[in-house]
Amino acid sequence: MFDKVLIANRGEIAIRISRACKELGVDTVAIYSDADKTALFAKYADEAVALNSSVLAQSYLDIDKIMNIAIDTGADAIHPGYGFLSENPILGERCEENGMTLIGPRRNAIETMGDKIKSKQLMNKIGVPTVPGDKEPIIDMDEAKIRAKEIGYPVIIKSSAGGGGIGMRVVYEEDELVRAIESTQNLAEATFGDGTVYMEKYVERPRHIEFQIMADNYGNTIHVCDRECSIQRRHQKLIEEAPSPIMTEELRDRMGESAVKAAKSVDYNSAGTIEFMYSNGDYYFLEMNTRIQVEHPITEAITGVDLVKEQIKVAAGERLSYTQDDIHVNGHAIECRINAEDPLNDFVPTPGKIVGYRSPGGIGVRMDSGVYNGYTIPSIYDSMIAKLIVHGNNREEAIARMTRALNEFIVLGVKTTIPFHKALMQNENFKKANLDTSFIEENRPELISAIEAVVLEDEEKIRKYKSTFLPPKKVAAISTSVNSYMNRLVEENNKRANQ
Repeated sequence: MFDKVLIANRGEIAIRISRACKELGVDTVAIYSDADKTALFAKYADEAVALNSSVLAQSYLDIDKIMNIAIDTGADAIHPGYGFLSENPILGERCEENGMTLIGPRRNAIETMGDKIKSKQLMNKIGVPTVPGDKEPIIDMDEAKIRAKEIGYPVIIKSSAGGGGIGMRVVYEEDELVRAIESTQNLAEATFGDGTVYMEKYVERPRHIEFQIMADNYGNTIHVCDRECSIQRRHQKLIEEAPSPIMTEELRDRMGESAVKAAKSVDYNSAGTIEFMYSNGDYYFLEMNTRIQVEHPITEAITGVDLVKEQIKVAAGERLSYTQDDIHVNGHAIECRINAEDPLNDFVPTPGKIVGYRSPGGIGVRMDSGVYNGYTIPSIYDSMIAKLIVHGNNREEAIARMTRALNEFIVLGVKTTIPFHKALMQNENFKKANLDTSFIEENRPELISAIEAVVLEDEEKIRKYKSTFLPPKKVAAISTSVNSYMNRLVEENNKRANQ
């Protein structure tokens, strides 16, 4: 097992990794930008080192700086979490050069699965279903028009690099095609440094279903069941649940077998996710995320597998702790991503200072968060406040438990997506599991009306409970005191580490 792990990330995922390391008896090193000086994750680790910048290229994306900190602190492994450097193959290469271990997959897997064209070509070769369409880059516009007709409209234009739905354009008529291709190319070049795009048949009203993968260095690969991720806005997930409400044992066996086959095709050796689109009984490979996912807690809830600990143990050279026969579904879990966003204003980010904070609890409730009362949510990073996860004996109980937990959750000072999640839990189509990736758009009028009603109810509740929160000046004083205490702990830990 490792002696010390540097966590090359921030927020709740950095705390999640620290917790797993503490249970394994492994020391941790946090890195933090100027904007994260007061962040909880930096205080939670055994050591914390400043990156001395808030510019991404000079902080969380600066591989040279991160490697130097890892060397100076004596770390023998780096965990990149998700986002930032988690799917950058250069980080693994630099770790190897310096005698460290990247807690993640091999470079070949990251590069192959990070290229959507190459990955789909590979899936076709090994017999994993893919969406009908071209698996080659678009080069000639006239040829693209011919292929679009052959595939059949609507088609979707996608960037080969990157992810998160950035730049994807659906085209319903030939007159829109060239403009959509050029727009996607330009955005992909500006965002990912690679303007390569390709074309597929647009599968209308699909469900987004993904399979968690775990693999070790000895050829053992399993899937850890499925998740439903169809509730999205701008192709980014808002709510996930496990298992998918439409899943049967027969379908899970088929899709799980395809997911394992996909992972084995790139000699995978870590935690990862195979994402599929599902429509009318058919499923299609979408992409592979070669990292731990934001929504991994719901898989942990229904299977009892600690995915982050398993990922660390595999990276340390241990065999998987589980076989496929050990993996079973127990109940139902739901995760709500609580973001500092305004759901009544197209989910625009609302960073700022939290002046009142009360988190939910009780049986079957888990909170993964890195904020606290008095914390200021930076405007330069993801707007996530917390991941609220609940587990019940079945989907109905999980929805009821999530509703109860959301009603307990209070965040003052910034607008959040809590009203959206409350409205969704009350939505009849959601309760009946009538889901697809266009759910929010299809149900927008009803959801907006429900959100507005929830906001009014919450204002009354906040007035009732506001007296339980300390005044801002008192919060600031306590925060300063806590930070001072935590800083002293960090200094003491650093001294011990250097002795």
